[in-house]
Amino acid sequence: MSLNSIAIILFDNFETLDVMGPVEVFGSLKDCQIVFISPSGEPMRSSQGVTLNTLPIQTPCYQCILIPGGQGTRSLSKNDQYIQWLKKQAEFAETVISVCTGSALLAQTSLLNGFKATTNKLSYQWVTSLNNQVLWQPKARWVHDNKFYTSSGISAGIDMSLQIICDFYDQSIASNIALKMEYIWNQNAKHDPFSK
Repeated sequence: MSLNSIAIILFDNFETLDVMGPVEVFGSLKDCQIVFISPSGEPMRSSQGVTLNTLPIQTPCYQCILIPGGQGTRSLSKNDQYIQWLKKQAEFAETVISVCTGSALLAQTSLLNGFKATTNKLSYQWVTSLNNQVLWQPKARWVHDNKFYTSSGISAGIDMSLQIICDFYDQSIASNIALKMEYIWNQNAKHDPFSK
């Protein structure tokens, strides 16, 4: 397995670190192309004021997608047209990654039904209320089940991304990336200091 390309789905009011943390990790791989996509192809602005251009995508074409969280997930979780677009992208992909409340959007597609997943613990009650058929994990830094990787809040996306490097390549590559970032990597998915 290899990560040749990762399509990061953007929307207005995404959480900056949900995107840029994984970008820093996956962008350290020699042959990994990172693209930003959306249904419209319009520029998307994060909650922190960072604007990124996106490619307009309707027909699914990426084997690996990443869905960040952020305040924008609140309104999008009620947008049936958007959820159907997202569902098509996720059904096509071989690896589906969500960070923080990105799992709320993924849960709304019903593709997580019967699978273990987690989310931002500060938004846990809201996210889990959207779909009770997901096997929500209240204490987990990240969860890997089938083709789905879901992480807890914001910075947990970095820990999860490093674990994905382990799973696709090996631990030494992930450890070298963490060292280069001067990042203290939490390698234990069950060590979740932010859960209640």
